[in-house]
Amino acid sequence: MSPDGRRDPAPGSRSRRKGAPEEPFPAAGLAELGLREGSRVRFRRREGERWKEGTVVRRESDGSLGVRDGKGALRALGLDLVEVRDTGPRGGVVWEPLAERAARSEQMKLL
Repeated sequence: MSPDGRRDPAPGSRSRRKGAPEEPFPAAGLAELGLREGSRVRFRRREGERWKEGTVVRRESDGSLGVRDGKGALRALGLDLVEVRDTGPRGGVVWEPLAERAARSEQMKLL
């Protein structure tokens, strides 16, 4: 028995617990788009709909973007439906379409 009172598994037997599933698109997948976890974005499903704000959580297995909305729900959104919050040349808030940001090559931050 182990010190915490649980039985030790028999030698050679396999543990029934599986490790955490691998992320199909790790954080490097977000970096390819010019994003990182926690980036502020806005999205809308249809053209006439109002914009909803959210934060980037992950890259989904189908290549879409996982965004947590204001209600706490996780949404999988196509890249063409998302705009990224940025700071403009005079310090104001600017929203840039994610497709344009992903197409642009940019120097990565060192720290």
